[in-house]
Amino acid sequence: MDSDRSTKLEFAVQMTCDSCVKAVRTALERAPGVQSVKIDLAREEVLVESALTSQEVQALIESTGRQAVLKGMGTDEKDLGVAVAMLGGTGPVQGVVRFLQVTEDRCLVDGTIDGLEPGPHGLHVHELGDLTRDCLSCGEHFNPFGKQHGAPQDSERHVGDLGNVLAGPNGRASFRLEDTQLKVWDIIGRSLVVDSGEDDLGRGGHPLSGLTGNSGERLACGIIARSASLFQNPKQICACDGVTIWEERDRPLAGKGRSTTNTPAANL
Repeated sequence: MDSDRSTKLEFAVQMTCDSCVKAVRTALERAPGVQSVKIDLAREEVLVESALTSQEVQALIESTGRQAVLKGMGTDEKDLGVAVAMLGGTGPVQGVVRFLQVTEDRCLVDGTIDGLEPGPHGLHVHELGDLTRDCLSCGEHFNPFGKQHGAPQDSERHVGDLGNVLAGPNGRASFRLEDTQLKVWDIIGRSLVVDSGEDDLGRGGHPLSGLTGNSGERLACGIIARSASLFQNPKQICACDGVTIWEERDRPLAGKGRSTTNTPAANL
């Protein structure tokens, strides 16, 4: 299901003066879906409470001409876990998807995937975090209870069944949804896969409908790794390769130009 639940997003933002603060605040506060904005110029940090996707909030900040990097996400509730998957493959598809456990039975999934053909694409958590043969070695859908494939709202479904994400004419799918079966602590170390076609949600009558949703080949995938919650990521330098968060920001999300050992900015 889509989510209108507000969450808090912590960004590092390149700001040097009061006019920078004013520009960022104005861009955010005039946007529908933004509940509150707190800005710390000395720390170059912006905390936004919003029901928008992280990509939408980042785009609002960067519309002022300043770079922004998401450093953490969370809620006012107890921190139950945050994870991130960087998607890539042999083709042009790449993206970042984050998971935030907002309650014991609600997981927020926030992501942006680029390079897709316009239209719906199946999105699933797979059982294995194994990319030795690209997405082919990720195993099957995460299905600890041995159920048939289904829609996210169905009781009869794989835990990893997240339904479809919709790519627009520009090939980008930006989404924010909640799931009642996914648990962050169960999926860390597994993988997330986006498929070439639409998931029929087990209703298509095809021999693969009850297994995979007949959603075609696996386009891109990534291992689901533990990520930072609010205020858990004070670093300005990435320990994995010594680059600043701004240099990291300019690298591609996945694929060519990014080492597989690099860590996403939210995990620096």
